[in-house]
Amino acid sequence: MGVYKVTVATGTDIFSGTIDTISISLVGANAESGMKRLSEMWTPGVVSHVEVDTDLDLGELQAVRLYKETYLIPVQDAWYCRYVHVLSPDGKLHQFPVYQWISGQTSVLIPHGKGRTLCRGPDNICMEEWKEELEKSREVYKWKTLAPGAPHYIDAENVRDLPVNEQFSEREKSSSDFQKVLSGFKGTLKGLQRCADSWKSLDDIKTVFCLHRTDISDKVTREWDDDAFFGSQYLNGCNPMVIRRCQRLPDNFPVTSSMLAASSDIMEELENGNIFLADYKILQGIPANEPINGKKQYIAAPMCLLWKDPQDRLLPIAIQLGQSPGEQTPIFLPSDSKWDWTLAKIWVRNADFQVLETVYHLLHTHLFAEVFDIATHRQLPRNHPVYKLLIPHLRYTLQLNSSSRTLILDPEGPHNTVFGTVQTLLKKAMEEVTYRGLCLPDDIEDRGLKSVPNFYYRDDGRLIWEAVESFVSSMMRYYYESDESVRTDPELQAWAAEIYHKGFLSNESSGIPSSLETVSSLVKYLTMVIFRCSAQHAAVDYGQFDFYSWMPNAPSSMQRPPPTAKGVTTEQSILEALPDVNTTAMGLVCMWRSCNEFQGWRPLGSYPDVHFTEQTPQDYIHEFQEKLEEISKTINKRNQTRSFPYPYLDPKLIENSVAS
Repeated sequence: MGVYKVTVATGTDIFSGTIDTISISLVGANAESGMKRLSEMWTPGVVSHVEVDTDLDLGELQAVRLYKETYLIPVQDAWYCRYVHVLSPDGKLHQFPVYQWISGQTSVLIPHGKGRTLCRGPDNICMEEWKEELEKSREVYKWKTLAPGAPHYIDAENVRDLPVNEQFSEREKSSSDFQKVLSGFKGTLKGLQRCADSWKSLDDIKTVFCLHRTDISDKVTREWDDDAFFGSQYLNGCNPMVIRRCQRLPDNFPVTSSMLAASSDIMEELENGNIFLADYKILQGIPANEPINGKKQYIAAPMCLLWKDPQDRLLPIAIQLGQSPGEQTPIFLPSDSKWDWTLAKIWVRNADFQVLETVYHLLHTHLFAEVFDIATHRQLPRNHPVYKLLIPHLRYTLQLNSSSRTLILDPEGPHNTVFGTVQTLLKKAMEEVTYRGLCLPDDIEDRGLKSVPNFYYRDDGRLIWEAVESFVSSMMRYYYESDESVRTDPELQAWAAEIYHKGFLSNESSGIPSSLETVSSLVKYLTMVIFRCSAQHAAVDYGQFDFYSWMPNAPSSMQRPPPTAKGVTTEQSILEALPDVNTTAMGLVCMWRSCNEFQGWRPLGSYPDVHFTEQTPQDYIHEFQEKLEEISKTINKRNQTRSFPYPYLDPKLIENSVAS
């Protein structure tokens, strides 16, 4: 009983306010107060102050209830609330993080900002209402099957059907629409997107760089055909996920020492750990893209053998453009003619592009992030510490994915030429997913790359992984006092189980946990989730314009089948095999858009929405941010001495989520 001083903050976006009536009541352990109307809620950024005077003994405050009554029935006028603060009569401050849109005529129960798990004692007065809130969320966040063998995704036909809190704000929508218009303009300025002819020469391809280029893209354009640069991309390019140390030569890749110009015997180099393999067998049997501009497209499943020379350069030494050796599948070597060897490397780069975009970019970051997002909203209440921890790293995932799905995965959509390729490759990739492959330290170890020199993705990524892991460990050990508290948290276990079933399709061989038994296992799992959504996405996405804008370094499709003999390739036949002018221009537009951050971009560790209100978790967040600052300085210092900089895992450049 007494007077409670209430502060309610509206969002700062231009459309955050509302003309509708907003009221509030306070929910305590003993009783709930009456409603109190708020004023001036139409003003963006307004902080409204009211007093709630009650004769009831509310007890300890557990929640606030926000009411929204429509002023004009036909008009949908959503309201964005940042937070509610309540100063109780005893002088104690209670914080209630909101950070969501509230639309329609409704009431929303907002829990206290303290992180709570059921294993630490439920707030009995609100238990049934928390369950009702989760049921409401499950009605909004429904699962849908994308394709047989692929992860489930949000049941929404388009972006407009998404939950309102998953959509860009009006300001961010405007920024995104502007980038789309500008990128289309850039591609059409010289009329390149209207030309379906093959390129006349490799030099002519430089004409697409008339409006945008970077220092790295310029260097790629100059060095793309150099063997040392070709090899370096397996460590520090867009796709550092394929290469592995070779213990023995595959039976279907019959390379012999007599073929190679290296001074050492191939078996001796294998023993010394200097031979590496990039095997694209996952592409075997994958259908090529549908015809583009009336021209049939082709795909290959090559194998590339690489050697670490005494100067620690990674050099390609043999390429086979298929999985079945024979007269029609020769092994191409650096000693072959210039154009034979160049075309063989181009085919490898095309395969690398296909695997990167569908497996390691689309599936391993975007689609898995979507699974994490949906399960989090369906199974975890807003005051659950795991919800609070993850929500900044899931921001706008559904918006980005739904937009991309409309373009790429819709068989009737504008990019339907790649639908069959993507759909089939996703299914095969899902069969090969492993938990260790999703955890950077385990993946590096399993691929035998712990000691390979000049591996910047590994070195920088390990710093990020360890920082995230330390942060997550501190946060979770604050809320989970024992392994038993993890095992007996029904909401956490339901969350992990749903991810396992809907995201990883109950594949036991993957090693993905369907339940979490210890605090340590929870820490590793959450580290994997956050790293996937932030740093891993940055590693496979941010360098695309730098490395792929020079089309011969990563052709998106091939217009001629792989060569079946040596000595017949010419520059002209390479130009005929590469994507035509139209396809090149469209690809450049996509790469240019990928390197532009949207207006609401937030760097890793930036949490302007204060979901954790207790002092100890806030201290841990501050320590995490300080650690990321140190890592940023370390990486920038390293890049000053690197012959080829690797900026993609600088924490200041990494987005919290895949929304970039």
